[in-house]
Amino acid sequence: MPELALTARLNNSAADTRRGVVRLHPEVLTALGLREWDGISLVGSRRTAAVAGIAPAGTPTGTALLDDVTLSNAGIKEDASVVIAPATVFGAKRVSVSGSALATHSISAATLRQALLGKVVTVGDTVSLLPRDLGPGTSTAAATQALSRTFGVAWTSELLTVTALDPSTGPVSVQPNTAVVWGSGEIRTAVGASGTSITPASAPAMPTVAVEDLVGAQVQAAKLTEWLGLALDEPELLRTLRASPHLGVLITGPAGVGKATLARSVLAARNVVELDGPTVGATDIGSRLREVSEGVAAVATGGVLLITDIDALLPNEPEPVATLILDQIRAALRTPGVAFVATTAHPDAVDERLRGPDLCDRELALSLPDGSVRKALLELLLRKVPTGELKLDEIASRTPGFVIADLTALCREAALRAASRASKAHEEPVLEQADLLGALEVIRPLSRSGTEELAIGSLTLDDVGDMVETKQALTEAVLWPLRHPDSFARLGVDPPRGVLLYGPPGCGKTFLVRALASSGQLSVHAVKGAELMDKWVGASEKAVRELFQRARDSAPSLVFLDEVDALAPRRGQSSDSGVGDRVVAALLTELDGIEPLRDVVVLGATNRPELIDPALLRPGRLERLVFVPPPNAEARRDILRTTGRSVPLADDVDLDALADDLDGYSAADCAALLRESALAAMRRSIDAADVTAADVAAARKAVRPSLDPVQVAALATYAENRSG
Repeated sequence: MPELALTARLNNSAADTRRGVVRLHPEVLTALGLREWDGISLVGSRRTAAVAGIAPAGTPTGTALLDDVTLSNAGIKEDASVVIAPATVFGAKRVSVSGSALATHSISAATLRQALLGKVVTVGDTVSLLPRDLGPGTSTAAATQALSRTFGVAWTSELLTVTALDPSTGPVSVQPNTAVVWGSGEIRTAVGASGTSITPASAPAMPTVAVEDLVGAQVQAAKLTEWLGLALDEPELLRTLRASPHLGVLITGPAGVGKATLARSVLAARNVVELDGPTVGATDIGSRLREVSEGVAAVATGGVLLITDIDALLPNEPEPVATLILDQIRAALRTPGVAFVATTAHPDAVDERLRGPDLCDRELALSLPDGSVRKALLELLLRKVPTGELKLDEIASRTPGFVIADLTALCREAALRAASRASKAHEEPVLEQADLLGALEVIRPLSRSGTEELAIGSLTLDDVGDMVETKQALTEAVLWPLRHPDSFARLGVDPPRGVLLYGPPGCGKTFLVRALASSGQLSVHAVKGAELMDKWVGASEKAVRELFQRARDSAPSLVFLDEVDALAPRRGQSSDSGVGDRVVAALLTELDGIEPLRDVVVLGATNRPELIDPALLRPGRLERLVFVPPPNAEARRDILRTTGRSVPLADDVDLDALADDLDGYSAADCAALLRESALAAMRRSIDAADVTAADVAAARKAVRPSLDPVQVAALATYAENRSG
């Protein structure tokens, strides 16, 4: 991976104090291939990790701004050299920390996790309790309130040491489902103001949201309210009908969609005992059983036991203690006036016994918000914020796959930008449309975390030169079904399920996909064919199912299968123990199975369409085949002009004549030619102000055409046969 040696300087910004954020010049981020808030590694006298942020205007390119704690973690002093490189950061399953005796006995594990949420750490690092306040999933208000209540003002200066991590290799980030424990591995209890011990089960929960503010979840809230009313308040009605008043509810939905918030809001007026699944699940067997026993005992006289992220406590590959835990919950539900509610973002990863009729016999599902719901959520989040003229319709349309946690992070990032602008101008802060648009560049939705993302940006189909027929075919097959579903319904036809792009390498297939996704404001799930192949039975099919489930959750979305010939070769002709055949079958099931694909379009790309299993190209699957031909002279002219916008070309460079002379060059070759021309200008003079015709001529000797005439002819023949 690329790395740069920079000069470390102390960051004096109060907003970044001891929060583990390293501010870098935008050019440095680009050179390292980073986006703001990506994880980075720092090497001084020791290796550590942090989060990359954009440095304030005027910061020298070769300077990295570090807070005092990060300087110490890297083992360097101010003005020393530090080597910075991109880091592969894993979500932590478990983080152990040590601190002062007062902190150890005062701060609960749940509060500790909230304070460290989003921070990137390695073993031996020193971290503060000051929340990072950046990125999706953070909740600084809850953390600071809990810390102030249990630890007093001293929490702002408390420093902890990271003693152990799981996984133990490489840097990790603290996630909402990470178990954060004290160094001994024991889950500490919090101490209330009166000095009495408060167990995590009954520790104060996060602030509840009014039921009427549960935008997009009113139907689910009404159902849960009705079920609780019948089971707990009017059980005699059910007994009259010879029905048990038993109530166990499993609330499912994508991460960050508001499952726990829904439960807390509806249960606000009742006696509720809440257990945090990751925290309890990270303890030893005896502690796990004791925590659940205490929670069950607390609702024995009537109330609701709420377990969040229960998949961490009762996974689908359970230990023997899971049986004892389920028995305790089952016994509690036999008591009149007791109900059980659990939440999970991974319903397939939960012990299947939890769905038994004597436990969670009912299920509520929360889906990702659509455009209208996202707009309403933004209005709710910004209702008390001083704003200028906002176009929330535009923001809502550009945030497919965003949940309430993502939108909260988006508004927070926009507020940081507005506050920074107001501070410099010494004026009252006002949040503007530009702040929200700028925040969109750095906030990524939780629904796409862990998946490959295409760099979409502001590119649209209008920016794609030539390819008139290709663009029209993609517009009809992909954008029309999403923009005009009423027209398809009126004419009584189903929209196309999928499209196959085929053509020579380097002719703009991926470029077209990026433009298409940006034009339709789609959530893109990209995967290369070979990435889903796994020799273990069932693993590849599971990966295909999970890919399409993520696409459904973040609809409207586009599933991009690059190199689809490697993913779906002709069945019966491979020597891979049947893995390819099973993957093809899984793809066919997802595309044309019982569960319909709504607002999801599948787009495959290949250089070898003849190798794809024919069943995948039948109607109802990848039924539209779109040929992406090599660029002709006019297309090469458009490509050179588009690529050359940022290149200072001298007057003697004639792009029209150059385009006519580049027969056999692909779109990628044309872009590479201008890139090499700029390098030739730098070789001529490092202070060169423009690129001359001589530089272009020198580049022509290095960049040769990559198109294979035989392959191009074969693909053209294939296209003629398909159209004929």
